[in-house]
Amino acid sequence: MPPLTRNEAGEMQYLLGSDGLGRDVLSRLIFGSRVSLAVGFTAVLLGGFIGIGLGVIAGYVGGKTDDVIMRIADIQLAFPFILLAIMALVVLGQGLLNLVIILAIGQWVVYARIARGETISQKRKDYVESARAIGVSHPRIIWRAILPNILAPLIVIGSFNVAGVILSEASLSFLGLGVPPEMPTWGGMLAESRDQLLGGYWWLAVFPGTAIMLTVLSLNILGDWLRDFLDPRLRGR
Repeated sequence: MPPLTRNEAGEMQYLLGSDGLGRDVLSRLIFGSRVSLAVGFTAVLLGGFIGIGLGVIAGYVGGKTDDVIMRIADIQLAFPFILLAIMALVVLGQGLLNLVIILAIGQWVVYARIARGETISQKRKDYVESARAIGVSHPRIIWRAILPNILAPLIVIGSFNVAGVILSEASLSFLGLGVPPEMPTWGGMLAESRDQLLGGYWWLAVFPGTAIMLTVLSLNILGDWLRDFLDPRLRGR
């Protein structure tokens, strides 16, 4: 079956062909993009919210609070994330919500470590010391003084992490542990193509794989642009 399929009247029917069950590959790619991008952005936003909050608290408070949060982060980093994700999904079962929560848990450590380091650097500066001297409350200092000055590198990291989360979602869906099989995703389409490649259905793997590659490449380019845009030292280059 060629990628370009026409009906009996000679009219173009499937622009990117159909699979072994007669389903339109293009429509499944479009629908799968909504799932993959929604999972990527939602997991990064949730993981970033948790990680930035814990990182700022650890860096600003310090002491035992810092030690506890960072030791938890070190413990998580000691285990390969993909294995933890597979174990968690086997226990919790397939589902979009479970997948987003697990991917978000895998992201918070990166934001926490960066936010902690930036917070430690900012809290020693004169404007923070001045705010403390005039009696500004700690939550207000964090919200109005420290947080706006540490967001730039975190936004750049987040744009790169969206691409990584999409790849993780595709990998888990390829293994049959992502979203339910009835919901099209790019990774799920790649998994379904394994049994049909020998029959000549090459486009079933090429098109979703190309979609993943172009999306990840675009997000990495966006991350580079954000880094240059948010860093005044790089704007003139």
